[in-house]
Order: sequence, then C-alpha cells, then structure tokens
Amino acid sequence: MQSRSANTTWHEGSVARTDRERLLGQRGATVWLTGLSGSGKSTIAVAVEARLVGAGRLCYRVDGDNLRHGLNRNLGFSADDRAENVRRTGEVCRILADAGVIVLASLVSPFRADRDGVRALHDEWGLPFIEVFVDVPLAVAESRDPKGLYRKARAGEIRDFTGIHQPYEAPERAELVVDSSQRAVDAAAELVVAELRARGFIG
Repeated sequence: MQSRSANTTWHEGSVARTDRERLLGQRGATVWLTGLSGSGKSTIAVAVEARLVGAGRLCYRVDGDNLRHGLNRNLGFSADDRAENVRRTGEVCRILADAGVIVLASLVSPFRADRDGVRALHDEWGLPFIEVFVDVPLAVAESRDPKGLYRKARAGEIRDFTGIHQPYEAPERAELVVDSSQRAVDAAAELVVAELRARGFIG
C-alpha cells in the first residue's frame, strides 16, 4: 500500500452513507471477481449486472481491461504495475460502494496480497467486500483464449502473462468460488446474485 499524500486533510461532508443508501434503497458493496484470463470473470459480471439492473438495483461494472484504456493506461504488467493497477481499481470500487452502488469488479488481480489490500481498503471504511474466485483449470482457460493472449504468450509476443510467466495465487478466503468449467454463464451469474441476496444487498 502506498502512503497517503502529504499536506492533505480529510474533509468530512454533511451527507452520510446511510443518507445515500436511503435515497437509493440499497446498500453499496464491491463484488471482486478474480481468476485467470479466460476464466469468465467479465462475462459473468456482465450477466450479473443485467440481472441487478433488471431488478431495479444501481450497479456498475469496473472491468480491468476497460480501466487500462483510461485511468490505468500508463501501467504495464510487471508485478509493481499489477499491484498499482489493483490498488487504483480498489480505490475506485471503494468510492462507488460508498456512494451506495453495487460494484462488480472483474480483473485477473493475480497476487493475493494485492487483493487483500483492496479488502483492507474496504474494511477501513466499513464497506462490504465480496471476493468471488472464478476458478478454472489453466488448460481450460487456455483452450478458450477469447483474446488470443495465451497464444501470444506462448509465442513470446507477450511477457509477464499470468499462468504462463507469472503465477496466479488463488484466494484463500473467497466468499464465493465459481467453477466456470462446470457451470454455464447464467448459472454462474445466479450464484453471485444468490450470494448478494443472502447477504441482504438485494431483496
């Protein structure tokens, strides 16, 4: 975790999180989908978002690839850059969750310490953080290869690729594990929605 900026003071507002949640009729939370490239994280997040919005819930997807088109465009895929990518994404999720939004973050986030850091960010503000491990064997993820990234990594065109050059550290205490090699997208999305329902975030 980076230290806070010097010479700054936190400025409290007059509107509390409970005021925003009352206005929206829901509680904010971050659902963090992690797993190998090709595991189905983003596809599941899209399906969950459609279900939640269809049920009248304010929801927003924060996709790792999408953020690299803007906020994180200056980051590569070294261990340090990956850590900063996850940290920035975690900060965005925390702000949105504090606003009362149900956030669906989908990014590889391969290192356990980085994901634990995002959990700590949420704990610091008393915000719910639900880690969803989209589990799939490497061979299955590589056989899908929707973006052709494994092929490029095997050919030496991509360096520092998770699962090939860098390890993926599976979560040790994920709130939910979804085996996307055994479940269709709709069934996987329903598991996530059911988890949110069980925790009281949706009716």
